[in-house]
Amino acid sequence: MRLKNKVALITGASMGMGKSHADLFIKEGATVYVADINDEVGKQTVEELGEKAHYVHLDVTKESDWEDAMALIEKESGVLDILINNAGVVFFKPILETTVEEYMRIITINQLSVFLGMKHAQPLLEKSGAASVVNISSIEGLEGSIGGAAYVSSKFAVCGLTRVAALELAEKNIRVNSVHPGAVMTPMITNASGGQKKAIETFKETIPMKRMAEAREISNLVLFLASDDSSYTTGSEFLADGGNLA
Repeated sequence: MRLKNKVALITGASMGMGKSHADLFIKEGATVYVADINDEVGKQTVEELGEKAHYVHLDVTKESDWEDAMALIEKESGVLDILINNAGVVFFKPILETTVEEYMRIITINQLSVFLGMKHAQPLLEKSGAASVVNISSIEGLEGSIGGAAYVSSKFAVCGLTRVAALELAEKNIRVNSVHPGAVMTPMITNASGGQKKAIETFKETIPMKRMAEAREISNLVLFLASDDSSYTTGSEFLADGGNLA
C-alpha cells in the first residue's frame, strides 16, 4: 500500500501503459483519475478497475480541458498527490517528408501536454505537501533516431521540461522526474502477424535482454517515483530499455 490515501491523475490511461499504471496504483491504495479522450474505452476501464477509479475526459492539448479536470479533482478530492503525464503518440518520418502540420501535431500532443499538465496541476499538487510528477518520455528522449524529427524532438523536450519543473517546484515539495521506456509489449505488438511480427522478432534480437518490456515493468518504475520511496529523487531521467543505451 505504497500509495495509501494518495490521489493520482494519469493521462492516456484508458489502455496500454497508462491503464497498467492505473491498475497498479489502485492496488497500492491510490484513488486514480483515469484521463483520456476516448470516453467509451475510458469508462469501460474505470468499470474494470473498480470504485477507486474515476474517469475524466481530458484532451491533453487543450488548456480548458486541463482547467476543467483540475476543478473536478479539487471538488471531489480537494488535493492531487501524483500527476503522471503519460499520454503521447509515436510518429516517424524523414525530415524532408515531414510536414509542418505533422511536426506540430506531435509537439503539441507529446510536449505541450506535459507543460499544460504541470502548469494547471501545480496548485493542487502544492496542497499535497509531498507530491510527485512523472513525465513519460522515451528512450528516444535520450538518443537520436532516423525519421524521428518530430517524435525525438518532443521527447527530448520532456527532459528539459522535467528539469526546469524540478528546480522550480523543489521548495514546494513537488518532485518531478522522467521515465524513458524502450520497446514495450502493447496490444499493437502482441496482436501483430505476418511480416510485422517477423520484424518485431528481429528487433528484439537487438535488445541486450533479448525481449521487450511488459507494461507492468514500466509501471513498477513509475510507482517507485510516484511513491515516498523516492522522496529524495527529483529532476532525473530513469531508463527502462533492456540495456539498449548501455
